[in-house]
Amino acid sequence: MLVSSLPASLDGLKLRAELAAALGGKGWQDTAARLAAITRIKASIEAGREAAFRKLDGASGGLEAARFLSGVMNAVLGAVFDSLAAEAGKPADGISLLAIGGYGAGELAPSSDIDILFIKPDRASKAQNAFLEQVIYVLWDCGLDIGGGAVRTIDETLKIADTNIGERTSLLSLRHIAGDPGLAEKLRQALRDEAQSKGAAFVEAKLAERDSRIAKAGRSRYTVEPNLKESKGGLRDLQLMRWLAQFLYGADAFERWVSSGLLTVSDVEKYLRASDFFWTIRFHIHAIIGGKDDRLTFDIQPEIAARMGFDDAEAESAVERFMRRYFLTAMDVGSLTRLVCAKLEADHRKSRPRGLARFLPEKDTLGEPVDAAFRLVDGRLDFAADVAIENDPVLLMRLFWAASAMGTDLHPDAIAVVGQNIRLIDDDFRSDPRAVRVFFSILLDSAAPQLVLRLMTEAGLLGKFLPEFGSIVARTQFNMYHRYTVDEHTLQLIGLLREIETGDHPNDHPIATKIVHDIKNRRALHLAALLHDTGKGKGDQCVEGALQARMACTRLGLPKAEVELVAWLVRSHLLMSDTAQRRDIGDPRTVIEFAREVGSMERLNLLTLLTVIDIRSVGPGIWNGWKGQLLRDLYSATRNVLEGDTSGEGEAEIRALLKGQADDARALFREKLKRVDDEFARNWTADLDDSYWLSFSEADRLRHAAFVRAARARGDLVAAAARIDKRRAATEVMMIAPDRDRLFADIVAVLAQLGANVVGAQVSTTASGEAFDVFYVQDASGQPYGYDRERARDALAERVRRAASGSKSRSGTRPAQRLTRRATAFTVIPSVSIDQQAAETATLIEASGRDRPGLLADLSEVLADAGLALQSARIDGYGERATDVFYVLKDGQKLSDTAQIADIKAALLAVLAEEEARIEETARTRGLARARASAGR
Repeated sequence: MLVSSLPASLDGLKLRAELAAALGGKGWQDTAARLAAITRIKASIEAGREAAFRKLDGASGGLEAARFLSGVMNAVLGAVFDSLAAEAGKPADGISLLAIGGYGAGELAPSSDIDILFIKPDRASKAQNAFLEQVIYVLWDCGLDIGGGAVRTIDETLKIADTNIGERTSLLSLRHIAGDPGLAEKLRQALRDEAQSKGAAFVEAKLAERDSRIAKAGRSRYTVEPNLKESKGGLRDLQLMRWLAQFLYGADAFERWVSSGLLTVSDVEKYLRASDFFWTIRFHIHAIIGGKDDRLTFDIQPEIAARMGFDDAEAESAVERFMRRYFLTAMDVGSLTRLVCAKLEADHRKSRPRGLARFLPEKDTLGEPVDAAFRLVDGRLDFAADVAIENDPVLLMRLFWAASAMGTDLHPDAIAVVGQNIRLIDDDFRSDPRAVRVFFSILLDSAAPQLVLRLMTEAGLLGKFLPEFGSIVARTQFNMYHRYTVDEHTLQLIGLLREIETGDHPNDHPIATKIVHDIKNRRALHLAALLHDTGKGKGDQCVEGALQARMACTRLGLPKAEVELVAWLVRSHLLMSDTAQRRDIGDPRTVIEFAREVGSMERLNLLTLLTVIDIRSVGPGIWNGWKGQLLRDLYSATRNVLEGDTSGEGEAEIRALLKGQADDARALFREKLKRVDDEFARNWTADLDDSYWLSFSEADRLRHAAFVRAARARGDLVAAAARIDKRRAATEVMMIAPDRDRLFADIVAVLAQLGANVVGAQVSTTASGEAFDVFYVQDASGQPYGYDRERARDALAERVRRAASGSKSRSGTRPAQRLTRRATAFTVIPSVSIDQQAAETATLIEASGRDRPGLLADLSEVLADAGLALQSARIDGYGERATDVFYVLKDGQKLSDTAQIADIKAALLAVLAEEEARIEETARTRGLARARASAGR
């Protein structure tokens, strides 16, 4: 037993003595004696856990703690078994207690299952079975989760192991704890004999199991809320390497790999460092959660970062530094996994990998290397034996180009050589025209640039060649908006761009698919995509990113005009999404300013493509039809200006052009409707201002008119209707009613009560004094509200109609939002800005703070209390942060009273701050660490 490292108070011998004293000769059948003994056992376990936690030291000590706690459990189980065996006598003979699984390997977390196996004789007597039951019951009474305590014969164990890969794996680390040691050795030998004949099948099954596990947990090892155990590059992958080694080569597998030259001492150290770091995290997770869990979720990341000694730095918060360390460690685990797989392939233990070939047309053979400097080794590309990289460091870059050209994976030895020679990548290398040409060939011509660039990143090459990119490798952003590390987001963006170029997303991105082949500056687009987030952590990400891009492109030898184009794209990469999602494109000033900034169709096309792939690559569920339609609307409006009879520089010319477009829309509407209802057509076009005619498509206008005409035909002064708008991926709610104070606030309050999230609103006041409002709403999952429930949509429309008519809501006030641990993890700083220049005829108010149900309604109440009229609203969200934009008027004019503006701003900040204060108090009461949420984009 591993008890030598235990303090005297936890030693198995002392516990045996304590059990004997507690039982007092009365035995385990005596109720009082049994209770006293179990109390002693529980105290020893608790003392052992406390002592294990004391092994933790900052960001390390986890592996020692896990081994120590395993030793504690050895002592406990051995003492319990021996105490019961001494009382039972002969029935305990021929029974063996074994540790298996992770516990068998000598590692145990505070709340983990205790993986044990009882081996009994083939024909166990009733007395022996009764003894086994008694041991199991005592362990259960001690509060140990032993998973039922499997009891089998050796033959039963072998039979199950033959068909159950999980059971077979758990037995790889079997270890004798108590009872008959001969049974343990007999089972171990039988398993070793079986391994000799079934090695290849086991390896294939374990790797297939890993693929399934990673697919379930999320294929990328760079998801920002990883599962410490199950995610790619996590603890399970470390265990997998050990399992495969044990199955194929026995307990001395790592030693054999080192002696054969496959692994170096440095590789073993890397394995141990990763294991120690992960186990440290696991101990803290179990302590914080108070039970078994391996998810490294946002709510516990700040607390773990604090416990492990990470501090805030100038460019990164403590939690972001902690998570960056995690992802760099996961990268190390990935490189070790590749080494192990290569060994298995060399020994013909697993199938040859297809690598990059899975992204290319099928080939019968890989063929000869495209460069004599390389060779194929077991289906993977390696450096030729006589290559002198010191004499030609560009070969480091050419290796990845050759692998891409051939569609093959890289041999781990080649990746190791890259790491050993990474020092050769200096300023001369970075500006070497040959290296630059190879880099651009990979970026622009590879069939799978995302995969090749990821291999370069994990080998350390890409970050060295482009230090600007290196600064974002494994960088995280502590918010609920981004789902990947910054570098992984960027690489997925590059992959999506290639998919759009090959026509993979015509329905999701029709404009991008159409214009991608019209652009003239393809290289500039790809470089901007690769460098667009390199300013993160350095201040204003767009400004700093443009500086980074300018330095990188100058070093790469690009012409000055192309350097400036890339820098502009990086500086402006949030401009189009901000304008589309947070500004009213029906306001001429919006289109004027955006068109002036873009300046040409080429830049508009480039920026559109960059915006689409940037949003889409943030993570699953971020892109939706609503955002897509907003971008398409802005693209169309800007294209009309840039292709119109104007230079794009004169505001008067652009304004005249937009006025002409609104008049053309009116004329087309009258022409289409005059045969049906000429009087309505004339009145309706005169009633609505230019912003309405610029905001909606022809199909929208005709549908709105049909709704209003039907209401008037029925004689309804107030009417509402709801329908699914597939194009916008939202439910459109139309409402017409006599205009009045608080109308908008009353409606959004009802929508909040029904759980309808407003993503956009266009408010129009007709010349005859009616309010014609259009809302776009979704449910909590981002689907159109009531998308599969017509009755829900009808009920929504009726509630809106009643609210518009002034009826009080039946639902009363909204219940307070239940605070979750996840919500308390983030500190969201509220902000309110008031802009008099952004809109043509209205004052723009932008309020940003923690997202929550009913926020829009509460903010609207403030505006209503101030007597403001709403012209339009835009609602946007970035994970935990919401940004609501209002175009408001006071007595038909922009706000002008300085004191009133200050009061409105203070009142809005108070609404935003109230929820934040409640969460701050909850976090303080619970003793939870918090971290300021990083910028939402």
